[in-house]
Amino acid sequence: MTHQEVIKMMEELDIPFAYDHFAEGEAPEPPFICFLYPASQNFGADNIVYFSCNSLDIELYTNVKEPDLEATVEEVLTAHELYYEKSEVWIESEKLYEVLYSLAV
Repeated sequence: MTHQEVIKMMEELDIPFAYDHFAEGEAPEPPFICFLYPASQNFGADNIVYFSCNSLDIELYTNVKEPDLEATVEEVLTAHELYYEKSEVWIESEKLYEVLYSLAV
């Protein structure tokens, strides 16, 4: 999946999103998404990268638990035939929930 395809997928969610972070003072009110490629998982052959696969983290930020919005994110990921792992954390300093979807694209 290319970066442009990831952006198109983010647009399907119809909530504000940014790569990695929003500029200082420009973050929208929750809910919003930040996504990034924190690593790659390469397969080598003949001393070259034969196949490259990027890790993709999709971070959903909300100020209250929003199961319906999470279900929407999961439906979009499933529609794109993407396998994901999901975790959640409360960020006390920001007073936000972060639901993290980790996948490979």
